[in-house]
Amino acid sequence: MIEAFILVFIVVFLFLQDFRATLIPAIAVPVSILGTFFFMQVFGFSINLLTLFALVLAIGIVVDDAIVVVEAVHEKMHSKRLSAKAATTSAMSEITGAIISITLVMSAVFLPVGFMEGSTGVFYRQFAFTLAIAIVISAVNALTLSPALAALFLKDVPHDDHHHGEEVKPKNFKEKFFVGFNTGFTKLTNKYINSLRFLIKNRWLSFGGLAVIIVATVYMVKTTPTGFIPSEDQGFIAISLSMPAGASLERTKNVMKEVEGTLGNLPSKKVLNVISGFNMLTSSTSASAGVAFILLKPAKERGEHEDINDIMNDVRGRLAGIKGANFFVFTFPTVPGFSNVDALDIVLKDKTGGSISKFSGQSTAFIGELMKRPEIAFAFTSFKADYPQLEMEVDDVKAEQLGVNVRDILQTMQTYYGSAQASDFNRFGKYYRVMVQADVASRTGVESMNSIFVKNRQGEMVPVSALVKMKSVNGSETASRYNLFNSIGINAIAKPGFSSGAAIKAVQEVAETKLPKGYTIEFSGLTNEEITSSGQSALIFGLSLLFVFFLLAAQYESYILPMAVLLSIPTGIFGVFAAIGLTGIENNIYVQVALIMLIGLLAKNAILIVEYAVQRRNAGKSLLASSLEAAKLRLRPIIMTSFAFVVGLTPMMRATGPSALGNHSISIGAAGGMVSGVLLGIFIIPVLFIAFQYLHELVSGKPLAVINNENKSN
Repeated sequence: MIEAFILVFIVVFLFLQDFRATLIPAIAVPVSILGTFFFMQVFGFSINLLTLFALVLAIGIVVDDAIVVVEAVHEKMHSKRLSAKAATTSAMSEITGAIISITLVMSAVFLPVGFMEGSTGVFYRQFAFTLAIAIVISAVNALTLSPALAALFLKDVPHDDHHHGEEVKPKNFKEKFFVGFNTGFTKLTNKYINSLRFLIKNRWLSFGGLAVIIVATVYMVKTTPTGFIPSEDQGFIAISLSMPAGASLERTKNVMKEVEGTLGNLPSKKVLNVISGFNMLTSSTSASAGVAFILLKPAKERGEHEDINDIMNDVRGRLAGIKGANFFVFTFPTVPGFSNVDALDIVLKDKTGGSISKFSGQSTAFIGELMKRPEIAFAFTSFKADYPQLEMEVDDVKAEQLGVNVRDILQTMQTYYGSAQASDFNRFGKYYRVMVQADVASRTGVESMNSIFVKNRQGEMVPVSALVKMKSVNGSETASRYNLFNSIGINAIAKPGFSSGAAIKAVQEVAETKLPKGYTIEFSGLTNEEITSSGQSALIFGLSLLFVFFLLAAQYESYILPMAVLLSIPTGIFGVFAAIGLTGIENNIYVQVALIMLIGLLAKNAILIVEYAVQRRNAGKSLLASSLEAAKLRLRPIIMTSFAFVVGLTPMMRATGPSALGNHSISIGAAGGMVSGVLLGIFIIPVLFIAFQYLHELVSGKPLAVINNENKSN
């Protein structure tokens, strides 16, 4: 945040070229950020990755309103030779409406986010509301504190800054640099106005170019790989061990010792811990399962392989030499709580009610079909149906003859072999449970049943072995149900170069074409959230545009003129998808948040031009003159605020560590959209204003000042 603030301060100073003037927008940053922290506490938001994203982005945004105020005051002081106080009063009379419009629009785009449900709603809501709060506070600051500071801080322009018509020569490097910068910007502005004259004269060429951009944007939106939350390098790897069904715990421990020896000299390893007898994938105890955890060193200390995917491949290669066991190397999801594995979560359901062994065979066949798809790197399940087990058969007839209740038999077996809580007590300030269970030596084999008795209705003790028979069978170690049907959990990892969205589509296609009748799939965990969020994002995006339209319609008292603002937004969306496409970033949740934010930012630039152009038109000027004057006057603040925003994103673009991909997604997407939105928008917005203001006047009539000017000329 500090780095972003310093960069923004330098950019503002470069354009304003006055340290006093630069202090005004600089003061707006701590005022807005500190005020945001207060409201974050009121709303119960914590300081987390999402709110920190919003606060870093806010640094480049909250200075915008203050910059617009200072730039407008500067322009009045230099063009009309007004004092700082008079220039402030004059400037605020022109830009107050624009600032209010900008604030309402930039806040309104985030309002539909409150309608989002589920975990994606939490993502959007914390980010969006934090940023909206900062924007509202910055607007209040721009309407109150910034004008007051401008009247106090800015020095009046001396009337003798030109001696007898001779221009004062710069004395030092700073003055020479600023003179050169201003001269270059003036030439750029003149070329810009000349280009606008050409585009306005050939407006069908302009509209054709806008149509091409819109078509290209739609194409990129449909073809860009989709994702949900980027898989971050959290510096942590897990390894799940699966032994043959029925393997003893001692055998599993020996293999885990071999794992320790194999990975002991891994260059990137910081800490290695192994646990035998625990299945990480099903969160259950199992003698034939184990898990290992590797805590990695910082990226710069990992040796030959710094990327976590390369390290995982190295680990897989080392473990391939260990015979008699299967290993699965994986990382945890970026967002905990949804799954144990950073992969697609698939639930295969059996609606036929068939046997577990048949169901297991179908899952194996389904996994085989998934592995044939180019989008899937690896698919697996921890489910096995060949564990050696003992099936207990109770002789109901004999039990009834001997007066024994079957329920008592099962309860006795549960107590001896599975344990039962008999009582509890408090001692030494602690709570203790009293558990009843047979000693280990008395429950290791079938013959131990000869020593277990159950009481019948006459109070006599009957041996359990006389009522129960044990049958050797094969079955599953764990059983699960999903929506009341038998289910098997399957995980699939997308192959490098394919997004999670492409992998999901591949799984759906395999399920539709390869699964027999009666077997279906559903997605759970983060995968289900990704599918749900894709539909919500389009709806929220549309609602944001609708909110902006109605606000502008109320502001301009027209349903036509707001289109001049809305049709400039695709120029920025084009840049978002061009930027993430060039950098290999998926269309994930962070990019979608940046898109919603850009609706407000791009609308802000258009409002600055359209608002002033409407004022000039209402003052009696022609459409062409109003449009060109607004474009010329607002070019500098638009470029300044947009450049400050992009520069404020550069620390996020260079971010490393556990949140690097999220930082890159939101910063590169937002910066690409802002750059294209400014470079293309400043050319198309004046053209759109002329077109839609003309249509508006056809419906509502020309402004009174324009009619009076036309009557005078006639």
